[in-house]
Amino acid sequence: MRTPILPLLALALLIAGAAPTLAACADPPAPRVDWRRCMLDGRDLSGARLDAAVLRDASFARARLDGARLPAVEAPDSRFTSASAQGVDFSGAILRGADFTRTALQGARFIRADLRGARFYRADLSGADMTGARLDGTDLSTATLDGALWVDGQTRCAAGSVGACQ
Repeated sequence: MRTPILPLLALALLIAGAAPTLAACADPPAPRVDWRRCMLDGRDLSGARLDAAVLRDASFARARLDGARLPAVEAPDSRFTSASAQGVDFSGAILRGADFTRTALQGARFIRADLRGARFYRADLSGADMTGARLDGTDLSTATLDGALWVDGQTRCAAGSVGACQ
C-alpha cells in the first residue's frame, strides 16, 4: 500500500506552524521564541516583547529587563538573580520555582501569574501588582513589598512591608 506524500507534507507544515518559533540563544528576542536552557546573563532586554515565549530553565542573571513584556511566558525554574526588571509585565506567566533573588521588580505586573515555589530573597517588589497571583510555597521572607497591590486586587501593602503584606 502506497501512502500519499502530499497529505502527510501538508499535515507536517500545519503542525510546524503551531509550534513556538525556535531560536538560537544569541538570536534577538521575539514573541513565542523558544529559549529553553539559554544563558542570557547580563543581556539588555529592556523593552523586549517576549509574549508567550518558552524560557524554561533559562538564566537572566544580571540582565536588564526594564519595561519588557513577558505575558504568558512559560519560565519555570528560570533564574532572574540580580536582574533589573522594573515595570516588567509577567501577567499570566508560569514562573513556578523561578529565582528572583536580589531582583529589582519595582512596578512589575504579576497579574494571575503562577509563582508557586518562586524565590524573592531580598527582591524589591515595591509597587508591584500581584492581583490573582498564585503564591503557594513562594519565598517572600525578605522581599520588599512597599505599595504592592496584593493578590486580592484590593489590598495595598503598607510602607515598610518586608516578607509579608502589612
